[in-house]
Amino acid sequence: MGKEGAESMPAASSAEPLPELLGRIFGFPSFRANQEEVCRTVIGGQDVLLVMPTGSGKSLCYQLPGLARGGTTLVVSPLIALMDDQVAKLAALRIPVARIHSGLDRPILRQACIDYLKGGLRFLFIAPERLQVPGFAEMLAKRKPTLIAIDEAHCISQWGHDFRPDYRTLGQYLPSLRPSPVIALTATATPRVQGDIVAQLGLQAPARFIHGFRRDNLAIEVVEVSRPERAALVCQLLSDPQRRPAIVYAPTRKEAETLAALLSKQFPAAGYHAGLPSDRRQQVQRWFLEGRVAAVVATIAFGMGIDKPDVRTVIHTALPGSLEAFYQEIGRAGRDGLPSRTLLMHSYADRRTHDYFFERDYPTVGTLDHIFRQLRPEPQGRESLKAKVPLEPEVFDKALEKLSVHGGAVLDAAGNVLRGREQWRTSYLVQLEQRRAQLDRMMYFAENPQCRMSALVRHFGDLADARRDCGQCDSCAPQRRLVRGLQLVPEAGYADRTGSASARFSPGRSRSRTPRPERSGGRSSSVPHGEEWPAARKNGNNRPPAVTHAPLSASAEALEKTLQLWRRTEAEKLAVPAFCILGNRTLRAIAAVCPTDARALLAVPGIGPAKLDKFGAALCRICTEAGRAGN
Repeated sequence: MGKEGAESMPAASSAEPLPELLGRIFGFPSFRANQEEVCRTVIGGQDVLLVMPTGSGKSLCYQLPGLARGGTTLVVSPLIALMDDQVAKLAALRIPVARIHSGLDRPILRQACIDYLKGGLRFLFIAPERLQVPGFAEMLAKRKPTLIAIDEAHCISQWGHDFRPDYRTLGQYLPSLRPSPVIALTATATPRVQGDIVAQLGLQAPARFIHGFRRDNLAIEVVEVSRPERAALVCQLLSDPQRRPAIVYAPTRKEAETLAALLSKQFPAAGYHAGLPSDRRQQVQRWFLEGRVAAVVATIAFGMGIDKPDVRTVIHTALPGSLEAFYQEIGRAGRDGLPSRTLLMHSYADRRTHDYFFERDYPTVGTLDHIFRQLRPEPQGRESLKAKVPLEPEVFDKALEKLSVHGGAVLDAAGNVLRGREQWRTSYLVQLEQRRAQLDRMMYFAENPQCRMSALVRHFGDLADARRDCGQCDSCAPQRRLVRGLQLVPEAGYADRTGSASARFSPGRSRSRTPRPERSGGRSSSVPHGEEWPAARKNGNNRPPAVTHAPLSASAEALEKTLQLWRRTEAEKLAVPAFCILGNRTLRAIAAVCPTDARALLAVPGIGPAKLDKFGAALCRICTEAGRAGN
């Protein structure tokens, strides 16, 4: 049967108070913060954008309104593991529910469609790719859902860390399923991503609920460790049972398997990545949820929707690709509210790895243009097109995918390719800059001392809450660091709720970058929010010799100081003298002009195509931020 859950589930009455429905169906005595307001808004029929952190109860914000509104709620979900987890929980509550994704047999999929059309389901979960199947969207429209939930909605946005072409097309199918309200849910959306979600889905005057990014029970630690030393450090850390269960994120499938094998010599551990058979991935996930596996070493394929409350530690053995990804992954620790620890290992070698993957996954505009010039208004076969362009098969596939996503190529149902719109270059160039900016912000987060939690809160746009330091990360409480000199603090434990002295981390020397003494002003926790690049910290380093020509205004002088500090940071990363980044005259000219786009920056003496390509995005962001501060 495609239907999971009993037909005999007590029906919701429109007159039943929400708190009573919450207790009767889900067994919760009360709502968590902000849940009730969101639920009432959705029940009232208004579109909603909900951005709440991992583990804060987002799922209830579509499940309870779905039951209250009656009929069937359609849920679009991006991962099979996420979908299966939600379906299993609803089925356990005797709620009629079904799912449709590629991992199921055809008879199960057919039965799910039959149950939907007969009105026998309260929830139907589908993968976004399903809407591309001819006739499927039309089938859904024959019996319109009463609510549509788009889970992990950041996948819709080209600015999100997990850009999904199939999610990007969801907006074109929603009008045929209206007038149902739509709720878009995500744990990781900067202000720019939030706007893109609303635009792409065509949400109609949506209520926006952006809440609760601060996780007071998470202590975030960042440590600089060379790659060969990371596996041993993970084994040391997790040898203590109180630091388990744990999730360890590795950058590649091979590293996930190797580290899982090492940990397995100490305690039950398993690897998880997209290259494993589906049944093996489900087995590892089940073992972890049941406590039979104490640690999972995984690529980013693991974790979405995994609701295990007692994860004590999340470790990254390499730098994530974005702050959005990092925040979502560490959010899987401490969902039970108890103190938990996250550890990020990094070195500058991680940036080189990301640059390699960036060049592999984002072909140049020239490469895409080479394919575009071969396209015609009439369809042609993919293989025929490939024969016309002298590209490696993998490069061709990546370039055609990007060209399709940005509208330069159109793929029909038969897999043929047609010429798309000429304007594809603009959005692709913007996406390239945004992806580089995500890496820049992740590097800045790792390399600069600051309150880690406040930095993340600010990144997601909650400026008011970002003013409060967490008091427990490696920057706020260096005496509590877990790692010092690649050795663990032997007596360090995870503090109880009262923060008893016996459970605190001991002081000591650490290889993680320590805060530099400041010669003026207090320690700042300021980091970028949304898409903005941070102004450099005032750390009292010596100012380079001034250039003797026309004096600058006060705002331009402030910008020049910010640029000097940025240059110093870049020079340290690249291990070159500061003048190799930009000369004093060029820096002063930039401060005087304050260019905020590539065209204006290229007009500055000393900025050529090479400098523009390497530093243009960062310089324009600094100038844009300075302009805003001056207004």
